[in-house]
Amino acid sequence: MAVKLSNNRGAVGGVPPVSEINVTPLVDVMLVLLIVFMVAAPLMASGVKVDLPTSNAKPLSEEKPPIAVSLNAAGKLYVDKTEVTNATLVGALTSATEGDKTRRINIRGDKGLAYGKVIEAMGEINDAGFSKIALVSEPPQTP
Repeated sequence: MAVKLSNNRGAVGGVPPVSEINVTPLVDVMLVLLIVFMVAAPLMASGVKVDLPTSNAKPLSEEKPPIAVSLNAAGKLYVDKTEVTNATLVGALTSATEGDKTRRINIRGDKGLAYGKVIEAMGEINDAGFSKIALVSEPPQTP
């Protein structure tokens, strides 16, 4: 005694099969991924925001070489290879640059020297009106 429930073959409970894709789970997964990436994206950027130069950036070309201010481990100051004191530093720089305040000045400090000494010399040079000041370091040596 079999009872026939419907005339549609393959139908469950009298409802015909649906031939459309259910996109609700797909939308749910996409929204979850969107939220995850929105939260994780700021964490992936490490470091400080920097405006990088474009690919057509050219290297600096200066007519005159920079003036080197060196501080050795004992804290003695040198302009190029001439020893100077803190009081005569600005005068020696002015004569070495021939009064050109836009000339680049490279500060080279010994790694054993206290950081404050280098900053003090840099401050004196900046107070004298020189604006193009650079700190020089050695690249790491690979074994």
